[in-house]
Amino acid sequence: MNLSPIEGPAAWEGPQIDWQKEGLHVLSPEQIGEIDGALGHLRSFGDTDFAEIGPEHFPLPTLGGFLAGLAERLRTGPGFLLLRGLPRERWQLDDLARIYVGLGCYVGHLSPQSYQGELLGHVIDLSDVEAQARGYHKGGAQRMHSDNCDIVSLMCVRTAPSGGISRIASAAAVHNRLLMERPDLLDVLYGEYVFRRMELDAEFGDATLVKNVVIFSRDSGQLTCNVSGSYPHRAVTAGDAAMTTLQIEALEEMKRMSASPDLYLDMEIREGDIQFLNNRTILHGRTGYEDATDIARRRHMMRLWLEVPSWPALPRNQGVHWPEERPLWLRQRRPFMELPSRYLAEMSRRKLELAH
Repeated sequence: MNLSPIEGPAAWEGPQIDWQKEGLHVLSPEQIGEIDGALGHLRSFGDTDFAEIGPEHFPLPTLGGFLAGLAERLRTGPGFLLLRGLPRERWQLDDLARIYVGLGCYVGHLSPQSYQGELLGHVIDLSDVEAQARGYHKGGAQRMHSDNCDIVSLMCVRTAPSGGISRIASAAAVHNRLLMERPDLLDVLYGEYVFRRMELDAEFGDATLVKNVVIFSRDSGQLTCNVSGSYPHRAVTAGDAAMTTLQIEALEEMKRMSASPDLYLDMEIREGDIQFLNNRTILHGRTGYEDATDIARRRHMMRLWLEVPSWPALPRNQGVHWPEERPLWLRQRRPFMELPSRYLAEMSRRKLELAH
């Protein structure tokens, strides 16, 4: 394969980019007032489920235009933006979630995040409650990876007592470093890996458990990346595939490079901040952290997966979850199931049961 370096604003290196200049938007008092007014308008409809919230329910006369243009900014620019200045303490937690969904629906369409059909996810350590907790329900550090959507967003509800910093890296910069230092491994990453998905995602989706996936692709007209540290190894463990020595080395070298201080960018997300990432061009993870014992006091991020219909379609061999599965997952969703007050109360109840 004749490989060439990726050029343009997406190919940034952490120490060389001023992220506050390139990717920080601080809300003005007028914009915060718009958000408050939009919440009041949403309340006038009564209890509105997240699945039903659209821009007409959450009118933002000036901020709406900025948010509506954000997807294209993320596609053509460095690929990240942090929205800062939302006064976390002004609203109750459920209203904060409503605001988050109201803002998000301007950027893209809400997508379910697992077989359970949740449109708003909770990134919080529940490993003492769930026997087989997924990565976003485990504490500690998280290796660099991508999710399965166009844009992944996090809103900080509660920071950890220490640590838990958001870490991101440009997939294009990692690509270029591999091209310079290990072109043989980069060539492997353009080839197919066998991914074994989570069993319940497949069972409640299209029943396809094993998929062939490429890590890097240019088939959409620009470099896109989809990388998971666990799915290819799950396939090997289950006997679905055998990775070659070069395939294993390529994943490990990509992991090492994306976690290298001369490539990654650490971004502090304060309570009330909202981070938006182009999931096709940005790898994300987090540093280790200390946490509280009480679930209601733990580090807590709310998460949205957003789809952008105007973007070029993701190559078919790069998606772990295909678009036609989303309505199948949504069959498991119950109205209002993601409301933070209900969710945290249910997790606290389960923890109490386990303790007895």
